[in-house]
Amino acid sequence: MSEDGILEKAAAAPRTLTRGELAALIDWPDLDALFKAAYAVKLREIGPRVSLRGLVEFGNVCEKDCLYCGIRKSNANVRRYRMTADEIVAAAKRAKDAGYGSVVLQSGELTSEASVAFAEEVVRRIHDEAGDEFGITLSLGEQTEETYRRWKEAGAHRYLLRIETSNPELYAKLHPASHSWEARRDSLRALRRCGYQVGTGIMSGLPGQTTDDLAADIEFFAAEDIDMIGMGPYIPHPDTPLGAGQSLAGDAAKKRLELGLRMIAATRLYLHDVNIAAATALQALADDGRERGLLAGANVVMPNVTDTRYRADYQLYTGKPCIGEASDLCRGCMARRIKSIGEEPLWNVRGDSPHWRKR
Repeated sequence: MSEDGILEKAAAAPRTLTRGELAALIDWPDLDALFKAAYAVKLREIGPRVSLRGLVEFGNVCEKDCLYCGIRKSNANVRRYRMTADEIVAAAKRAKDAGYGSVVLQSGELTSEASVAFAEEVVRRIHDEAGDEFGITLSLGEQTEETYRRWKEAGAHRYLLRIETSNPELYAKLHPASHSWEARRDSLRALRRCGYQVGTGIMSGLPGQTTDDLAADIEFFAAEDIDMIGMGPYIPHPDTPLGAGQSLAGDAAKKRLELGLRMIAATRLYLHDVNIAAATALQALADDGRERGLLAGANVVMPNVTDTRYRADYQLYTGKPCIGEASDLCRGCMARRIKSIGEEPLWNVRGDSPHWRKR
């Protein structure tokens, strides 16, 4: 099949490409054609609209020790914190008052009953105060199915749990032996059973990762019937085993950004109707990275509404943008950026996944 034929096949119907065709799509030689095709599918499925999620990074204490993550439990250089319930609820209110239709509550992974009950209380308070039309997304890691059920019954709507890679062998190189790829995959399936809109994602540009791995990642999203995708380029953190002595600059940063954008486009062309976030990591590599992500097929952005005094302590990677920018300034800046590329921010709309609605 010709190169043009693959693009046409991908745009015509979802989940029709072979693994080889999907890999070819990721490596597409004509970037403009790839992004235009993906954006056209995004317009057809969703329209020129961007859903907004106010991000609250409410704690950086973590039980996990992932070899790439800046808040891994073994990083002694991190100043640990956890916001109070009142602070988290107030941040969610800021998001709602700003016109964001949803909030994302994110923290390090903790599984104690005290931590589970704390999150349950916070979710219930936000839901009771804001109502069911205000979306609540959680990103709190691997938990038991009973914990997921408790949080869902308290009022959560969506859950993001990144698989990071669908290749178990590569996953093992990124995590200590105590971490299990199978447990993470099974957690995604437990979330589906609990009735969440289920999100996952990967990092692109990992050491040892191949284009075939990335194609398999997109197939994994389809096989697990994922509703929303949150993925971004791998950016090294100097205080981690994987990132020690590494940095991204110049051509290396441009190539890593390009790969992240290619993955957004290929995912949109393969899955069509899912929500895809333009990750903050894109902006860490280029000032207009998130806008370029939207033009490559993404339809969600997550402006940070965390109190600025905490933001510098929640750095999964280096170069995180907007650490000192107040949330009201971020709102105006983000709206201007979105409109500058011909898109419209969706104010006061939950922004549920079209794929989830169809199911």
